[in-house]
Amino acid sequence: MSTTLDLHTHSEASEDSRAPVEAYLNWIKLRRAERPLDGIVLTEHRQFNRNADYRHLEDKFGVMVLRASEVETNYGHVLVYGVNDDILKRFDFANVRLDAQELINEVARMGGIAVPCHPGRPNIGLYEHYQNKPSLENVIAVEVLNGGSRKGEDERSAELVQRYGYSAIGGSDSHLVSLIGLCATRFAAEIRSIDDLVQELKNGAYEPVDFRPRRKPVPHAEAVVTR
Repeated sequence: MSTTLDLHTHSEASEDSRAPVEAYLNWIKLRRAERPLDGIVLTEHRQFNRNADYRHLEDKFGVMVLRASEVETNYGHVLVYGVNDDILKRFDFANVRLDAQELINEVARMGGIAVPCHPGRPNIGLYEHYQNKPSLENVIAVEVLNGGSRKGEDERSAELVQRYGYSAIGGSDSHLVSLIGLCATRFAAEIRSIDDLVQELKNGAYEPVDFRPRRKPVPHAEAVVTR
């Protein structure tokens, strides 16, 4: 049984988002035909709320809610999955200058996984940093589809996947309710917990999926023949 998750979302807990978690889940329930999500992962900026409990909302809407974090490093922004007490003791997520290589290595050692997000984005993406810094070691996956990407950004992310052999994920990077699920990740396995997610990201089969509406081509008017 496969599982499709939006691996990159921001609720009103992030300072630049006004999206309540309940509104996200209601939107997903109403629009499952066009964005068939089984769940979302909340990746709030520079924080992790270990006490948040969304089980009542999961039961109400039939959508799984997992928690992770988006942190800032000297190689750009990174999603951290499998956050636990050891990781929180080791790293100050509010620090906007975390060492990316140290983060990747230590998070893996302590049972999680660190995934660079929107790597094709200027300034805060991996691609630009790789132009003048050594490539990072032990990167397993990067976010190759991001719902907030501008023209050319996802293409640069795909270049990294091809060049370095990274696995690829997708996420909406939603800060508004209507953007939830625009991009997501389809896992071959069933995922029921954050531990399942970390295990599958490290060793499993998955692919990014794009639910963004395609623009219809503008019809060209037939040439008028004059005599």
